[in-house]
Amino acid sequence: MTLEFLKAAAESNQWWAITPELVVAGMALILLVSEIILPKKEHRFIPLFAVLALVGALVGVICNFFFSPEVWSQQPLFAGLIQISAQGQIARAFFLCSALLVIFLGSVCLPRSKMPRVEFYHIVLVITAATMLLVQSNHFVMFFVALETLTIGLYILVSYFRDNPLTLEAGLKYLVLGSLSSGIMLFGIVLLYGAVGRVVDGSGVVHTGFEFPVLANFLQHNHDNFLAIVGALLVLSGVAFKIGAFPFQVWVPDVYQGAPTPVTAFLAVSSKAAGFAVLLTLVNSVFLPLKGLLVPVLSAMAAATILYGNLSALTQRDAKRLMGLSGVSHAGFLLIGVTASLTVPWAWTAVWFYLFTYMLASMAVFGVMAHLAGENDARQDLDSYDQLAKGKPFLAAILAVGVGSLAGIPPLAGFMGKLLVFVAAFEAHLYGLLAFAVVGVVISIYYYFGWIKAAYFSTGRQDSPVEVRPATAGTAPNFLSVAVLTTLALATIAIGFFQTPLTSWLMK
Repeated sequence: MTLEFLKAAAESNQWWAITPELVVAGMALILLVSEIILPKKEHRFIPLFAVLALVGALVGVICNFFFSPEVWSQQPLFAGLIQISAQGQIARAFFLCSALLVIFLGSVCLPRSKMPRVEFYHIVLVITAATMLLVQSNHFVMFFVALETLTIGLYILVSYFRDNPLTLEAGLKYLVLGSLSSGIMLFGIVLLYGAVGRVVDGSGVVHTGFEFPVLANFLQHNHDNFLAIVGALLVLSGVAFKIGAFPFQVWVPDVYQGAPTPVTAFLAVSSKAAGFAVLLTLVNSVFLPLKGLLVPVLSAMAAATILYGNLSALTQRDAKRLMGLSGVSHAGFLLIGVTASLTVPWAWTAVWFYLFTYMLASMAVFGVMAHLAGENDARQDLDSYDQLAKGKPFLAAILAVGVGSLAGIPPLAGFMGKLLVFVAAFEAHLYGLLAFAVVGVVISIYYYFGWIKAAYFSTGRQDSPVEVRPATAGTAPNFLSVAVLTTLALATIAIGFFQTPLTSWLMK
């Protein structure tokens, strides 16, 4: 039986299924080699290699999704380590787009520092490949290895500007708290393994609790098992740390402020999306038999996250901390969608629609921040945006569109994202959560519009506790910046009016 199992496992190693990940990871290695063998004057072309790899992988994923649906309807591959699925292909496309935008932000910020550039792009590619594997994991071994690869890469990127004390402080805090969350999650995985033990199927093949289908089947018949319940809650707690949900959000403001702006964007978009993709998989398949416990737990977490994020953001004057705390509130809205998905099957589509609109708006805002940031990238007071429209009207317009979408102002894409989540919650009869969500939206209007007000009008503040740089300072947008930021803004507006193309793709 062992030989037959090994033969079947070898036959399931279909390397073509992870071609996008192999392309991205391979290019990450090529970047390091290119830095060694190419003359220094040619190093400026190395980021283009990263862009070409990401674009090539993205085109391949999209083509497979539309023209070869059988590719993502296969059985679990690599001896059950990964499961190719439609949601996994959507996640792949999301992470590739996010990585492209992070590289764009890096091309704006890195020239102002003396830090190495090639290594930055290398780590971005490694993290992107890890996130793509993470969301397709079908086994806790693959899940944990991919998650830790992602997390360790972010540890490095958060403290990348090592000549900045705030960046080093942020990196240390993220390392300590991130390690704690990984330990909590690993302990939960061990408890789940202990609860299930070893299971022998009809063919004599031994399975363990590390396998998602085996664990789901066990919970279906033992949904009141104490070890399994505690293990599931600990695993969900580890995931909650990654998405910045209450009460695991304490790291968000400090880390977002201290990290370089491109890394802050990476945390806000890719890391958060990876957490929610994993959360959707866990609650809708592995932990679905625990639905009676998950609904109240996730509902309480969502309500507390929305209130904490919005109330804490009211008094923030630092732009990056404000984005961090607003990201906490967005995590609360997304948790509503995840909770609704336990009852309403199409709610996972609303979550992904929300994530795509959040990526467009957030990257537009971070793009403006990247151009206005100085050498001390960690200090970005809102007073620095005072009358930005007079000095840089283009950046002010992009900021208004991005912030307006994050606030959920119609007819921008962010409004439709929130609306779909609210409709899903209504169909799931989560009326209490809807009340908290509406209150959160109302509160968020204050600090979001305060930012827009600062960009278009004088704030009149003369007592700022930090040195404020004028709005005319920073890096002037070049042709590429104008093209990228304009595309993000126009996409945010267009999706607000025409949601069908995106929703049809997500529901394909």
